Amino acid sequence: MMKNPVHPGEILREDVLVDIGLSVSEAASGLGISRVTLSRVLHGHARISSNLAVRLEEAGVGTARAWLAMQAAYDLATERRPAVLRGSGRDVWL
Repeated sequence: MMKNPVHPGEILREDVLVDIGLSVSEAASGLGISRVTLSRVLHGHARISSNLAVRLEEAGVGTARAWLAMQAAYDLATERRPAVLRGSGRDVWL
């Protein structure tokens, strides 16, 4: 069975920010976005937009294409989960 992909914000948080020792505020400032916006992405409450993907690429943190591909893979896996896991209360596949 294939494991569901993690939210790309988690990858950004754990594999990038932690490794280079940046706080959320420092990273947000460097990317030119608000701390709240970045925090929502890092905790999986917001998607990595094409705008953020380009900003990450310009900062030397991977390519925009890679970030968007990770987001698309996560989104697709989320949509394919059984409805009961998405909180509908029905134990059926959509």
